[in-house]
Amino acid sequence: MPHVRSKSTLLASTALLTSLCAVTSAHGSGFGIFTQGAAALGQADAVVAHTDEPSTIFFNPALLNKLPGTQIELGTTLLFPSRDFKSSTTGATASTEDTLYYPSTFYISHAFNDTISAGLGIFNPFGLGTEWNGNWEGKYLATTSKIETYNFNPVISYRIIPTLSFAAGLDVIYLDASLERAVPIAPAVDVNSRFKGDGIGFGYNLAVAYDAGHGISAGVSYRSEVDIDIDGDFKLAAPGVPAMDAKAKITLPRQLLAGIAYQANDRLILETGFRWEDWRSYKKLKLEVEGQPPTEIPKNWHDTFAVNLGAKYRLNDTFTLLGGYLYGWNPIPDDTFEPGVPDSNTHLFCIGTDMKFDQLKVAVSYAYQLQEERSKNNSAGGAPIANGTYNSDIHLLGLSLVYKF
Repeated sequence: MPHVRSKSTLLASTALLTSLCAVTSAHGSGFGIFTQGAAALGQADAVVAHTDEPSTIFFNPALLNKLPGTQIELGTTLLFPSRDFKSSTTGATASTEDTLYYPSTFYISHAFNDTISAGLGIFNPFGLGTEWNGNWEGKYLATTSKIETYNFNPVISYRIIPTLSFAAGLDVIYLDASLERAVPIAPAVDVNSRFKGDGIGFGYNLAVAYDAGHGISAGVSYRSEVDIDIDGDFKLAAPGVPAMDAKAKITLPRQLLAGIAYQANDRLILETGFRWEDWRSYKKLKLEVEGQPPTEIPKNWHDTFAVNLGAKYRLNDTFTLLGGYLYGWNPIPDDTFEPGVPDSNTHLFCIGTDMKFDQLKVAVSYAYQLQEERSKNNSAGGAPIANGTYNSDIHLLGLSLVYKF
């Protein structure tokens, strides 16, 4: 029994590592979440160089100086992901379970005077989840995985000169993970394994906003890497096997957003920009389980980009139309691609509207995220499991409320 327990624990920990960050991302590469405001979503996040709402704390806090008084924004995005798999070995198909996710946001901004503004954002920068049918071909790599992160982000913005502002903030990120896999312990006998843990990491963010005149403005926003040590326990659902202490570590990537906006007239604003994410930080994952040798799984992700274009057109004093498109490249090389994070190049199509009622503004947006088809033909996780084609898409419905005091 001790030999079987040791072997099963090692197999399970290896499987868990293959998809420690097994998630459904919302128009972010890897497992980033960029649904941080409904009005921003309606413009495909092309809001780094212009804003009129507190969600700029996420996209470019140097624009806080453009927000008068005190403003509060609450929002959520309903995500309806779908993933399909077809085996290149057997022709069998599988799909993820129908699941609703709702990353949410809270922002508050305050202008002390014409020079200094500050704010606080609480949002989910990474995470969500995948839930494959428990009997699918890749059950030894991924069944149920859930990761949630919460960023507590205080910021301050200083207007250096009338046309130039600078902002800095602190990122305090809490991560909670629960990961489950099937593990073979005997011929035709599987048991469930689970790793559950959490941790906190610290980073910072910087931003600049510049008004060039003639309707042209520019913005750049940067977020640092964040190292998180995850402490928890590992449980193998086999008779006589107790829960064991376990540890893992992950580095969340640096991110850079940039944009140039053009206010063509009193009604129309256009912006284009790009996003860079340094997923080179995700080189490997290491899991230490009590009484077992450390397990390492190579990832070797690379840095990646997304480009976007957004438009905002004010119909009248109440209604504003929003639209946008984003194309993003994925960071996962073919040799470590696996079903926990079946990421691929992304198309995002967005529409939405702002509605103003005195001191209250309501934003509603819809987006369709189409992932390009991706094939797996490797031995990620230690064996050629779940090789075949993967197709994914996500429907997103965003809602935000802004109140100006």
